[in-house]
Formats: sequence, structure tokens, C-alpha cells
Amino acid sequence: MAELWAVLGIGLALLSAPGSFELLILTVGGVLPPRRIPPKPQVSHAPLDLAIVVPAHNEADGIASCIASLRACDPGDGTVTVVVVADNCEDDTAAQAAATGARVLVRHDPARRGKGYALDFAFRQLLTEPFAAFLVVDADTRVEPNLCAEAQRGFQAGADAVQCRYRVDNPDASLRTRLMNVALLAFNVLRPRGREFWGLSVGLHGNGFGLSRATLEAVPYDAASVAEDLEYHIRLIQHGRRVRFMDATTVWSAMPSGERAASGQRARWEGGRFRMIREQTPILLRGVLTGRWREAEPLLELWLLPLAFHVLLLLLALIPPFAPSRLYALSGLALVGLHVLAAIRVGGGGWRELLAVAAAPFYILWKLTLFKALLRGARKDAAWVRTDRESADHER
Repeated sequence: MAELWAVLGIGLALLSAPGSFELLILTVGGVLPPRRIPPKPQVSHAPLDLAIVVPAHNEADGIASCIASLRACDPGDGTVTVVVVADNCEDDTAAQAAATGARVLVRHDPARRGKGYALDFAFRQLLTEPFAAFLVVDADTRVEPNLCAEAQRGFQAGADAVQCRYRVDNPDASLRTRLMNVALLAFNVLRPRGREFWGLSVGLHGNGFGLSRATLEAVPYDAASVAEDLEYHIRLIQHGRRVRFMDATTVWSAMPSGERAASGQRARWEGGRFRMIREQTPILLRGVLTGRWREAEPLLELWLLPLAFHVLLLLLALIPPFAPSRLYALSGLALVGLHVLAAIRVGGGGWRELLAVAAAPFYILWKLTLFKALLRGARKDAAWVRTDRESADHER
């Protein structure tokens, strides 16, 4: 019987071990002072023409606010053009965007719905024009005034792609949004800092990222899954390109506080991630085994499940009465705690985030209730569904 418990304990520990290793290296790198990495040889101080692409589906109520935030940005050394992609809209998003002075591209293709299709449509048109780089900002977003200037500096230094901090704009709306804020501080601040420290590609988070013209010409944005940013980032790494972290600027988006909208968003995001795990693991593993070592970190990133599920795996490893697996599980849980505390510290969180962490067990239980929806979101034919927007006075 002891041998059976040992096998079970080791098996459960191995399920989360790659994710724990990834968490360790990113936590250490994320809290250390940033290292200065010299720019590429093709560094240039010439002004750049920058296009900010805003994919929008039925965003008439908030598109003007987003564009106003973008127009308030310091353009840096070059020029900035705001381009709204009114994608399969059933409202007057296009008219509202045009009224603000933004350039509008209208796309109607009900058979191909989703952000990836909208971005591919926009990039294919804009690459025929003399833009040097492109930023992507979601239609429900508020941006820091230095966003464009920081992007200009990154591309002038030779960056293939850039990603800024991406945070929650309404953490006080509910306990759920407060916990979401903690999660994004870890996922969108601490971990990119860690990857940047170790000289790795920091990833694309779907909002507040930028691509150079050369990158888009070499790797077209034809990722069409519900996790198109993750899919495209893996493709960038496979083509030898790297995303740099713009730690000095931030975009904010409001997260749903109601259970129905939040459940739909999590099912889409994490279901899409599970699909990428299933589809990309064999490809990345084959790359690593054939000597393409740059694909090892995105493989570990895939194997690091969302923290709620990672914690669940560690808790399961505590069950078998086998001392080594229990010691590993306790160490892994302690690492998760340190990771969360480090994320709050470097991300600029405060005591409210610390208090919200006390409700994490209930958050994990809620995530378990979404498992069936996550499986639906992980299907290859999973449809893209827009997250419902909530008014500022939504019930908390």
C-alpha cells in the first residue's frame, strides 16, 4: 500500500511541478531590479508613424471615452493615428468613433467573428500605408498619457513587439473584481517583469501591446482562436522574435463584477488557454527536444495553469500520505503565497488586495463551478462572445 501511495503522490506532484518551477523563476526575476538590456544594433531615433488599432464590436456607449483617452496621449517623437475597427457591429459604433475624429474601418463577416479576425483585417489594410508600428488597445480601455511615447521609444530601440502593464480599472466594484485585480497584477505585471529580467519574451496580453511593421510582415496576425494573443505570441517565439515589457506605462480595463458576465469572460479566457495547452504542447515539446530552446519557456507558461487550478493540484498532492509529495505541495503553496504578495508589491496594490486574498478559497470554489463552461471554451469550434459591459453604477 505504501508503494501505491508513493506512486500517487509523485504523480500528483509531477502534474504541477513544471508550473511551480515557472512560478519560481518568474517570481524571483519579477522582484529583482530590472537589468539594462542593450538595444538592438538597428536602434534609431527617427520619428515613427504609429497606428493605434481599436477593435470594437457593439461599443457605441464607450468608444468615445476610449478614443479621448488615446488622444490625450503624448505622441512622443512621431505621429499617432487612431484607427477603430467596427467589427460586425449592430449599433452605431462606427458613427460614434467617426464623430470623435478617429479613422474607422468597417468589417462585416458574420461567419468569421472575433478579435483575431478584426485585427488581421485592420493590419492587412494598414500595412499598405507607411506606418512603422501598431498598438492594439481594447475599446473599453483607459490608457496612461505616456503610452505612445513609451511605445515609440521601444520601437526606436529595435523592439519586435511590446507589451505594457494591463490592469483592472474598477477593482472596487466587487470582491470578484478585487481578486481579478490581484490576478492581473501577477499575470500582467510581475510575470512580465520576471521574463524581461531573464531576457525572455514577455508575452501578449490582448490589450496594450504593439507590433513593429517588420514583425507583422514576417508573422501575419492570422490567429483566430478565442485566445488569439497567446496563439500569436507562440508563433512569434517560433519565428525568433521577442516581446519587450513597457513597465513604465499602463492600460486599464473594467472587469465584469456580475457573476454571469464574469463567468462568461473566465470561460472564454481560460477555456481558450486550455485549448492552447492541448494544441501547442506537442508542437512546443517537439521544438524543445530538437534543440529550439527558446520554446521551453512558453511551454512552461502553458503548463502553469491559472492559479486557482494550480493551487487545486497542489492541494491534491497533499492527500496521499507520502512525505516527499506533501513537502513539495506545502512548498508549492508557500510559493504561490509569495508570488501573490510579490505581485501586489511590485504592481502597486495595497491593503485592500491583501484583504481580498483571504477570500481566495471561495474564488477557487467558484472557478470549479465553471469547469464545464471552460471545457466548452476549449473546443476548437468555440465561438468568440463579447463580454457584457457594465455601467459605472452597477450594483456592487
